[in-house]
Amino acid sequence: MATSDLLTLVSIGLIQLLAVISPGPSFLITARTAVSHSRLDGFKVALGLGAGTVIWSSAALLGLNAVFHAVPMLFTGMKIAGALFLLYIAFMIFRHAAEPLKIEGGADAVDNPFVRGFLTQITNPKVAVFFGSIFIAMLPANVPLWMTLALIFIVSFNEVWWYTVVALFFGSVPVRRFYLKAKVWIDRITGLFLGGLGLRLLWSAREVL
Repeated sequence: MATSDLLTLVSIGLIQLLAVISPGPSFLITARTAVSHSRLDGFKVALGLGAGTVIWSSAALLGLNAVFHAVPMLFTGMKIAGALFLLYIAFMIFRHAAEPLKIEGGADAVDNPFVRGFLTQITNPKVAVFFGSIFIAMLPANVPLWMTLALIFIVSFNEVWWYTVVALFFGSVPVRRFYLKAKVWIDRITGLFLGGLGLRLLWSAREVL
């Protein structure tokens, strides 16, 4: 393995980790799941996010960027689908904000936490933009098989370990108590944030239609 190959792996891994850490739908969904349900469910969401990253990174390495350039409407359609999914989640969270917290159930758009995480990642335009642009731009001209596998593992592992940390932190007793006291406003702010993001994504998709 050449030094340049190692630097490529490290560089992509670090930049993608920074993108993962930045607040967004994945962070909000993981934190809320861990607090309103359990750390285990939060961990399952993290696994779902990791599985979604496997799909995105694999698609990017297999020519997603070329497909988006050949069929621009495909990218636009993906953005619209992601925006609508975010708006649906925002509506469900805001609608049930004032209801007492039910640990065994909830107002989540998708009951299964793994599937919830997977769908959040698959329909997240932020992730698509990263893998369709920055990720592709940082790759060497010819990516060997071992690097392909290493990159898929690194970016997926980044998702899982970071959101596992988020789930563990937000699943702690002090944070849970705080959430129970401030649930209405936290859920409303979360719903407004996700709704605003969804509307912004719809508007940006409209500009290229």
